[in-house]
Amino acid sequence: MRKHKLSAIILAGSMAGFLQNTYAENKSMEELLKAPANVAAAPSEAEKTASGLASIVLEKGTGSKKPTASDQVEVHYTGWTTDGKMFDSSVQRGETATFPLGGVIKGWTEGLQLMVEGEKRRFWIPEDLAYGPAVEGSGRPGGLLVFDVELVKVVEIPKLEIPADALKTKSGLSYVITAKGEDEKPKADSLINFHFTFFSPEGQPVQSSKQAGQPQLAPLDKLPPFFSEVFAELGKGGKAEVYIPGEMLQAPLEMVKSELELIDFRAPAPAPEVPADVAAVPSDAVKTESGLASRVLKAGSGKKHPSATDVVEVNYTGWETDGKMFDSSITRGQTAEFPLNKVIKGWTEGVQLMVEGETRRFWIPAELAYGPKQEGSDQPGGLLVFDVELISIK
Repeated sequence: MRKHKLSAIILAGSMAGFLQNTYAENKSMEELLKAPANVAAAPSEAEKTASGLASIVLEKGTGSKKPTASDQVEVHYTGWTTDGKMFDSSVQRGETATFPLGGVIKGWTEGLQLMVEGEKRRFWIPEDLAYGPAVEGSGRPGGLLVFDVELVKVVEIPKLEIPADALKTKSGLSYVITAKGEDEKPKADSLINFHFTFFSPEGQPVQSSKQAGQPQLAPLDKLPPFFSEVFAELGKGGKAEVYIPGEMLQAPLEMVKSELELIDFRAPAPAPEVPADVAAVPSDAVKTESGLASRVLKAGSGKKHPSATDVVEVNYTGWETDGKMFDSSITRGQTAEFPLNKVIKGWTEGVQLMVEGETRRFWIPAELAYGPKQEGSDQPGGLLVFDVELISIK
């Protein structure tokens, strides 16, 4: 999970509670949202930590317990940039925010651990503990940020207990097989059709392909360990409960529970042959101003070109210049659909050159793909080559 901007957390988090009585002490909304007189810089009396975080207590709390980074907190807050511009406020929305304290910007994670319930504090959070420097046109606040925060409540996250009979995998997962399924197990390159569900610490489903009615299809060896290691032990119809260390998911939790179901699996389709011209752009390829090169392999039957906002259905295969295939919808036996403006730049530009039924080979430079090749990374890098068939424009 990424470090979220607080307004995004509000949308995903609890909507519990209306404006607290503590904020209704005959104060107008305008007064509550007005930038502090010392918004431009931390005053000399502010308490400072080794990280550079500065704060002053505005109102003492009534509680005695301080939250830890693994707790959830319920807060009211308002944030300003140093020019006095307010960029986010739960007070203005009239509802508190609840979120895991380990899942927000570093200044919040550190700062709220200094507080007790009922306390109000003003924080001056340097950019390296917030969202980084101000970037024009980014739409996010940058530089030093100032927050007034009231810690309404510390919500202790229930500790997830791993069953005593759980098995262990090489990566440190714990799992319990609840239904073994058939005897035959998938091979490393098998295409597996599966369902998954992730649960909150309170046991509520928070992400579920089963509830969404969307089974997943992927090669076993392309899945993350918290899927692949367990599916390798199941047969068709097999099910398991999996206990995943939070760090493996980059989640601010000690442990996350999931349920997996292996619907079925099959051998992959034969991989397409590696193109003879995969190593470099051939002289007969058409090039655009961006550096994208392509050649039509099969003319299309359609007339319309997709726009960047269209959803397209395609079949494709991708290779690195050494001939290594890194992805293919053909070997999965399933076409791919996606909004054309949600993929790499080379695809967004290139597929707009095509019509339905057309197959085209693209040579996509690193800056229009995933960047340069990184040593030790499984992600493809450098110049990439794709064969793409545009099946339909949705």
